[in-house]
Amino acid sequence: MKYKKKLLIPAFHTANLILIIIYLYPGSIFGYLLYGDSSIQPQITRDFIISSNHAYVFIVLSVLGISAYQDTRKIKIVTIYLFLLSIILELAHIIIPLRAFEWTDLFGNIVGIIFVIIIYKAKDKYV
Repeated sequence: MKYKKKLLIPAFHTANLILIIIYLYPGSIFGYLLYGDSSIQPQITRDFIISSNHAYVFIVLSVLGISAYQDTRKIKIVTIYLFLLSIILELAHIIIPLRAFEWTDLFGNIVGIIFVIIIYKAKDKYV
C-alpha cells in the first residue's frame, strides 16, 4: 500500500502542474492541438447546469489528491487547497487574454471536488 502512495503523490503534483499550465494558457491548448484554433474549446460532454469539462478535471485531480493523502494529517490541507485552486484559477481568467471567468466553470470545479469528497466519506463510513 505504501508503494501505491509513493506513486500517487507525484501523480497528484504532476497533474496540478499540468492543470495550472492548461488553465493559465491564453486560449485552449486542446483546441489548438485538435482543431488548429486556440479559440475553440473541445467538449467531452454537453454542459448541464455546470461545466462538465471542469467537473471531470477536478474529479480526476481530487481523486488523485484525496487518494494520495487520505490517511495523513494533510488531507484537510489538500481539500482546502483543491477548493482554493479551483477558485483562484477561475478568477485568473478575468485577466488572461482569450479566457473569461464563468460561474458555470467555477461551479463545475467545486462540484467535481464535492463529488469526490462525498464518495470518499461514504467509502470510509460503509466499507
